[in-house]
Amino acid sequence: MLAQPLPTPTTHPMLAAITPVILTYNEAANIGRTLQRLTWANRIVVIDSFSTDETLDILSHYPQVEVYQRQFDTHATQWNYGLSLVETPWVLSLDADYGLSDALVEEFTMLNPADAIAGYSIPFQYCVFGRPLRGTILPPRIALFRRDRATYIDDGHTQLLRCQGPVASLRSPILHDDRKSLNRWLWAQDRYALLEVQKQLESPSEKLGWSDRIRRVPGLSAPIILVYCLIFKGGVLDGWAGWHYAFQRIVAELILSIRLIEMRSPR
Repeated sequence: MLAQPLPTPTTHPMLAAITPVILTYNEAANIGRTLQRLTWANRIVVIDSFSTDETLDILSHYPQVEVYQRQFDTHATQWNYGLSLVETPWVLSLDADYGLSDALVEEFTMLNPADAIAGYSIPFQYCVFGRPLRGTILPPRIALFRRDRATYIDDGHTQLLRCQGPVASLRSPILHDDRKSLNRWLWAQDRYALLEVQKQLESPSEKLGWSDRIRRVPGLSAPIILVYCLIFKGGVLDGWAGWHYAFQRIVAELILSIRLIEMRSPR
């Protein structure tokens, strides 16, 4: 539930200039909460990869949502297809488990971007079963940007946005609150690991960041991420929610290590 009614696009021209774009595949556990935070949007573009759960039924209850189905190949091509359907000057790119904080929507209404600004970088606040954590390993990313100055490229299991022009920063966070089942989460992490391993094996060391270089040594990243999440990010102060997040990150790193050993082994 929203703390208070959000402003409408007719009152705030900046909101009317923004089209949220969301990718979905079997996101029934998350998509409803994401859409509840987008009631201010005139139009929401959803690119669905032929979901087989209740995702499409949930989407049908929101009249401003337009669903386009496309067989998934890569994240970049999927996102770029979504961008091609946007008619407003600005795009808000969201995963199906992202929610906008009330403060962030209010911050949108205060924007009066100069012509030179191509986009805005937005921080994340990770949630476990709806409870916000003190810290997260997710860095801020460009999520609000001008449609005509941006394109996506693939980067391992995810994608990178290339913006043509200066990028400013917003203070208020996007809430990352994934409530999919453990089986679904493990399936996704294994799929991501395969793409990350491909990136590891195909990229020269000098083109990899420090975290990717650490991941090239199987098993090394798991204990590092445990200390990072619990100590440096304060997860130990979040109780079991903090431990839950740390354990998730450890499992994800171990899956990556296992896949890396498999791909390096002679067949």
